[in-house]
Amino acid sequence: MPMIGAALMAATVHLGYQGIRSWLPYVVLLPLMAFVLFWAGRAKVKVDDDELWVGDAHLPLEFVGEVEVLDANAKRRALGRDLDPAAFVLHRGWIPTALRVHLTDPDDPTPYWIFSTRSPEKVASLLRQHAQTQPGT
Repeated sequence: MPMIGAALMAATVHLGYQGIRSWLPYVVLLPLMAFVLFWAGRAKVKVDDDELWVGDAHLPLEFVGEVEVLDANAKRRALGRDLDPAAFVLHRGWIPTALRVHLTDPDDPTPYWIFSTRSPEKVASLLRQHAQTQPGT
């Protein structure tokens, strides 16, 4: 949809000018909008030694509880009727799978995180592996 808006803006300028100036908005606006869309959707999901990173948000692994892999249908339900308003959500519509990570921190009002990821099984296994290596679990 944003690309269509950029094309319509370029077409509007195109109608008002002749020659090279009529094509300049296409050359500027369409690549600029493509870059903005790429930049907006580049949130990384990373598990390092002691934290889960989702975009700029981070969660210490000691507070990771149950981890659920969500397919497309489960993701739709989890982000719709089953969504807790206090949950942390990073939804990217073009990625069909997601992960729901329940938090065990009693001081955190966020019950769980839901975030889109292309490899939910891999991230879930890393989180579960860390939970198994913790003493007392």
